[in-house]
Amino acid sequence: MAHPDERDDDPGDLLSTLEVIEAQPLATRAEAYDALHDTLARRLEAAPGGASAS
Repeated sequence: MAHPDERDDDPGDLLSTLEVIEAQPLATRAEAYDALHDTLARRLEAAPGGASAS
């Protein structure tokens, strides 16, 4: 599971995703963290008010 599933909103799913990423070899882990960052950034931008809301 190198790429996180964008449909998961449960914080427990995030923890599970992080555990899976941490169990991977370093190079794969870096790619998975990059994909997770992109996914979370898109979800933040899509949230009501967007990322710029303070």
